[in-house]
Amino acid sequence: MAVKAKKANKVVVAAAPPPKVHAKEAPSDDEESGHDSQDEEQSEEEEQEQEQEESAVDDSKDEEKGDSDKPVTFKELGRDIIGLAQTGSGKTAAFALPILQALWNNPSPMFACVMAPTRELAVQISETFESLGANIGVRCAVIVGGMDMMAQSIALSKKPHVIVCTPGRLQDHLENTKGFSLRTLKYLVLDEADRLLDMDFGPIIDQILKVIPKERNTFLFSATMTTKVAKLQRASLNNPVKVEVATKYSTVSTLLQYYLFFPLKHKDSYLVYLLNELAGNSTIVFSRTCNETQRITLLLRNLGFPAIPLHGQLTQEKRLGALNKFKSGSRNILIATDVASRGLDIPSVDVVLNYELPSNSKDYIHRVGRTARAGRSGKSITFVTQYDVEVYQRIEQALGKKLIEFPTDKDAVMLLQERVSEAQRIAITELKEQHASRGKSGRGGNKRVFNLDDRDRDDDSVQAGGYASKSFSAKGNRGGSSNRGGGGGRGGKRMRR
Repeated sequence: MAVKAKKANKVVVAAAPPPKVHAKEAPSDDEESGHDSQDEEQSEEEEQEQEQEESAVDDSKDEEKGDSDKPVTFKELGRDIIGLAQTGSGKTAAFALPILQALWNNPSPMFACVMAPTRELAVQISETFESLGANIGVRCAVIVGGMDMMAQSIALSKKPHVIVCTPGRLQDHLENTKGFSLRTLKYLVLDEADRLLDMDFGPIIDQILKVIPKERNTFLFSATMTTKVAKLQRASLNNPVKVEVATKYSTVSTLLQYYLFFPLKHKDSYLVYLLNELAGNSTIVFSRTCNETQRITLLLRNLGFPAIPLHGQLTQEKRLGALNKFKSGSRNILIATDVASRGLDIPSVDVVLNYELPSNSKDYIHRVGRTARAGRSGKSITFVTQYDVEVYQRIEQALGKKLIEFPTDKDAVMLLQERVSEAQRIAITELKEQHASRGKSGRGGNKRVFNLDDRDRDDDSVQAGGYASKSFSAKGNRGGSSNRGGGGGRGGKRMRR
């Protein structure tokens, strides 16, 4: 990331003005001879005073020049940092490399802790640390929800150099794991800080900050700056330097952005039409809720598309499995909530489809930022119905430009309506069966209740009290395991117009 260095304010010392000469009447011969010695003494005194003043000015200039010529070392630049940059610009490496350099110079356990808002992002950050630090033997531990606490406790007992975690699970271990503390911590990183400081995570982070060393370096990284981020900056950072690649969050120039406007009742038909048109491309379809994500996945599988879901109600094993299948290319359609919108680096994503509009422009930036990363090109298409116009206009206003309408064949879309309607009915039936199955498997266990109509959150945010008990237990959820007609696999026959 480019850093604009500000020149230090220099103190300029003005030279003393020359002594003023007052005009006098010409002295007489008698007076002139009597004042010669006196004038010479005054002249010498004035010259001495002027020389002293000039010497003081020269000394200040030399001192000022010496300060500017003095080389600046990395040690002097080791301050707390606020890093703001576009998504996909390499923020992970920007904080990982300095930490690895410091660890190489001074190896110690529990050297750094990185907090991330989602489990998938935590795993990705850990992989980055292990890859960059492979030659120096860096050991990392991933501490996230949805995984076995005992296995994580064993990993922590081995004293890893770097802990990558979600806030809720880290707090669990600080409170319940015997012998675990962060008293040797030298670096704290808050990645995707704007989402971390959501109302769900804020109180947990405040508690964690109270039990970690005050003498530390804190790095706060985000693609967007919010009032909550600024509040945390004042609370936990010491004289930070702000590194800002772009003053306003925006999309990259290599991203082609389109929209489609149509009646709500035809939304699924347009989705199927686009996936047919974009066949062979790696595509992420973003939905708003876990329930809708699951329904779309079942719908597409019944039509022969190799779709796979990713949302917060899947078990952690299935979430990581879905992400790995998509990254490896064994599935090229990922149906996801905003759990996949932050920080995930999947270089091969060709297209992002906003099946449902995000609630704000920042979430839109993060969603479409899954494609066109690291200088590559990409495409995004946003679905707009008669109920989405106001939200869509706010997004355009935030972007500062009008999006282009994606060209479609409306007659071809209408020809798909009958088969799509049948697939919709089958998907709804399967979804009801899954809900009933989850209700049974959750009995007698440690229940965690989710509201299907709420936006997706990680289990860690639920621990912070972000949900009310309104719906069904997520325990035992097996995601999109249902398959009819062989539509869920790669060998399923894809529907054509």
